[in-house]
Amino acid sequence: MDEEAREETGPEQDYPRQWEADVVLSDGGTVHMRPITPADKDKLVAFHGRLSDRTRYYRYFGPYPRMPERDARRFTQVDYVNRVALVALLGDDIVAVGRFDRLGEQESAEVAFVVEDGHQGRGLGSILLEHLAAAAQECGLRRFVAEVLAENSTMVRVFRDAGYQVSRAMEEGVVHLEFDIDPTEESVAVARAREQAAEARSVHNLLRPRAVAVIGASTDHRKIGHAVLTNLLTADFNGPVYPVNPEHRSVRGVRAYASVLDIPDEVDLAVVAIPAAGVNEVLDDCLAKGVKTLVIVSSGFSETGSEGREVEREMVRAARVHGMRVVGPNALGVVNPDPEFRLNASLAPQLPGRGRTGFFCQSGALGVAILETATERGLGLSTFVSAGNRADLSGNDLLQYWQTDPATDVVLLYLESFGNPRKFGRLARRLARSKPVVVVKSGRNSVRAGLAATTVEIDETSVQALFEQSGVIRVESVAQMFDTALLLAHQPLPQGDRVSIVGNSSALGMIAADVAQAQGLQLAHDPVDVGASAEPDEFAAAVRDAALRDDVDALITVFAPPVAVPGAAYARALREALHEADATRSKPVATTFLAAEGVPDELRVPGPDGTTGKGSVPSYPSPERSVLALARVTRYAKWRAAPKGHFVRPDVAAEEARSLVEQWLAEGVSELGDERTVRLLECYGIELVPFRKVGDVDAAVAAAEELGYPVVLKSTSTDLRHRNDLVGVRLDLTGPEAVRTAYEDVRRVSGVEQVYVQRMAGRGTSCVIDLLDDPSFGTLVSFGLSGVASELLGDKAYRALPLTDVDVATLVRAPRAAPLLVGYRGVEPADLSALEDLVLRVATLAEDLPEVRYLALQPVLASPTGAAVTGAKVSLGESPAALDTGPRRLR
Repeated sequence: MDEEAREETGPEQDYPRQWEADVVLSDGGTVHMRPITPADKDKLVAFHGRLSDRTRYYRYFGPYPRMPERDARRFTQVDYVNRVALVALLGDDIVAVGRFDRLGEQESAEVAFVVEDGHQGRGLGSILLEHLAAAAQECGLRRFVAEVLAENSTMVRVFRDAGYQVSRAMEEGVVHLEFDIDPTEESVAVARAREQAAEARSVHNLLRPRAVAVIGASTDHRKIGHAVLTNLLTADFNGPVYPVNPEHRSVRGVRAYASVLDIPDEVDLAVVAIPAAGVNEVLDDCLAKGVKTLVIVSSGFSETGSEGREVEREMVRAARVHGMRVVGPNALGVVNPDPEFRLNASLAPQLPGRGRTGFFCQSGALGVAILETATERGLGLSTFVSAGNRADLSGNDLLQYWQTDPATDVVLLYLESFGNPRKFGRLARRLARSKPVVVVKSGRNSVRAGLAATTVEIDETSVQALFEQSGVIRVESVAQMFDTALLLAHQPLPQGDRVSIVGNSSALGMIAADVAQAQGLQLAHDPVDVGASAEPDEFAAAVRDAALRDDVDALITVFAPPVAVPGAAYARALREALHEADATRSKPVATTFLAAEGVPDELRVPGPDGTTGKGSVPSYPSPERSVLALARVTRYAKWRAAPKGHFVRPDVAAEEARSLVEQWLAEGVSELGDERTVRLLECYGIELVPFRKVGDVDAAVAAAEELGYPVVLKSTSTDLRHRNDLVGVRLDLTGPEAVRTAYEDVRRVSGVEQVYVQRMAGRGTSCVIDLLDDPSFGTLVSFGLSGVASELLGDKAYRALPLTDVDVATLVRAPRAAPLLVGYRGVEPADLSALEDLVLRVATLAEDLPEVRYLALQPVLASPTGAAVTGAKVSLGESPAALDTGPRRLR
């Protein structure tokens, strides 16, 4: 075709590193993608030679059995601006190539790609198209054209299903396609759906292997390779287990192999338990064997320092380019109690009970304790992954998997750090709409050495906003996590916040009532005390009556065992009463019973597969813990029942704003002056109350006359202007003399001749809207009321970009002082819709222009007639790294 006839005229140069990426394919495997270089010439020729005649015909529209030296040189020499080619590498081999060539001086380019026959159907065409489109946009291109033979239906489908608006025309058996490459809502949705399916599949390969090899299986009982093999065999894994040990013919009575390549059958999962220095040596063998996933339990990587971090990075890079995902290193391992697998590829000696809760943990040492605690408290697990240093596979991958896993209803995460916090927020928010996500987040002040290489630092304010906005249930300890998980796993979500408290101890009932009200729960009625001498049937009858009340959304029972009657009788009576009332299908029940922790046998309802099923009543050792668990679940249920919201975009001049910001940055401007600030904000429909900046008293009077009385006079010093005692501000100036007097007062206080004269806005509640820049996480939009108390107590609310209309509405109502805006003590309510519109416009600006690193609207006067912006400040800087945008890639 014509694209191959063009010669490269520019000098050879290093390729743009941002175009290099590891990507997950539709079957869960990985490839490494990067721009082509002249050094790839021999690899390209070999790749071409492996293509079938049919594939070559589809790509080149005719016979092309051999790639001549001249063509190989031309195809590998590109300028990375007008001619770009990307290659997908598996091991040392090219398995796919995609390229675009600019058409003359236009903003269009012709695009084409070809995939090796053995790797077709793995999603490589779609991934190449995504990455080529992103690279083309960076090169100033806006449109792709492609020509495809009509019988090449697979390639036509790649373009058609990408989510772009594709125009088609056919002439003489060739389909001509054209489409704009700017991301659309549909193209982004398509890419994320494919990302979800691919990453979920990679975890599926990990947790549901057909055969497992233990590389480093040892006869020495003190070695971790011996422990892993023992645990796999003890759990009775439902597939073959292959020890790999070159020095022994068998380990624990199982035939051993000198290399994974010597194993006669396929191997899906390899557990690596050899010293760190030898890990890279096994990667080639695992690739040749077709191993899909590695679990590296060995230590000696990034937790040991900078040298170990480099070894770890190289190991992960090599694994990905060899097509494999990695758990670890320094991992406890992975567990799947499903009877179909009974997989315990970990250092934990016991396979936990089966349930419907998925658990991800970064700490290996803590992982053992977590598995033991889950067993003790009757919380069965669907899957468990302890990722150690989390060099590759992370909690985000597990969120993708659990989203569609029918065996998981509740998700638990113990996180010490984030690898990609923006992506976590997106995934958690989607998952939490159908399955609750409970998180312990440690590492507020530091991160352990093993995680430093793959950790993104994120401010605690950003973490809290991320969790709140995503519907994540945040707890402070593992004990609180299990308290909450037991209720979520075994009881329904409450329909409201009205609780009934029933017990045989007034003291315990009052404790429960106090905690419930402190947590925002509403008492449906006074606590019911049946008395310490009540028989089991009396206790059960009181519980049944409470469960049947229409004004009760949840039940808390508190029980102190009497001396005369065994407590088990009361437990059985409680279970029967709830069954008769059918409360456990619509109303959650938490109890403090027999000082038991977990699910006592007497309160257990068997599930269809013999596990502890829905309707089982969790017991807590104290009323406080049961109520706190219920309160967390109630807040989550309220979030989940609330409208999801929509991403609404106001009418703005985004292109004009983008041009202005690029121009100012090119000129070296960082702090925007008044004129530039007004101009930028006007692009987003944010208007400041008219003002003038003047340098003497006569100019101040003239400005006041022009603006119209009454006016405000402000110091140009931010420190003076925003003081709560208004030392730098004079209000309600109604004439020239008042302006002269005010000017002299402010000049004397500030020592500065220049002042602002501004038209007086209507009276209102003073608010502030600003952007908080977290370089690693992204931008947060904050809202609060001005004043000493609000500033002293940090009474601001935060939301992470992007914001839905629901996010905006909740943001302006979230501060503790927000009742001042809605008619507190008879004051006329402010126009909240005007405030919401203003917040939405600020959020849209921040989303469009990540180079805006600081923006503050202060004060914003919220009144019944609207929201008046009387001050603004904006600063620019280089755009931070976009952690959750662009084409699919592993971090």
